[in-house]
Amino acid sequence: MTEKSENKINKLRRPMVGKVVSNKMDKSVSVAIERLIKHPIYGKYIRRTTKIVAHDEDNKCREGDIVSISPCKPISKNKSWNVVNINNAGTDK
Repeated sequence: MTEKSENKINKLRRPMVGKVVSNKMDKSVSVAIERLIKHPIYGKYIRRTTKIVAHDEDNKCREGDIVSISPCKPISKNKSWNVVNINNAGTDK
């Protein structure tokens, strides 16, 4: 493989950090990931949010927690991410 394709694969497999917005499902959590993008014409940075459903085997995550998630093989129709660890335990609901 070339170096460019290896970088692309590593970028796709890297863990991401987000905030748990819902833990009402059994062994699943919804994680909101925020990113900043630059507007193509005006140059202003805009905040974009992506919600990802991740697998939480032990149901340890609570709403407001900051978690690290990593991609995995598809577990269900909407789940293809695993919760790796809980970085900061949040208290807001």
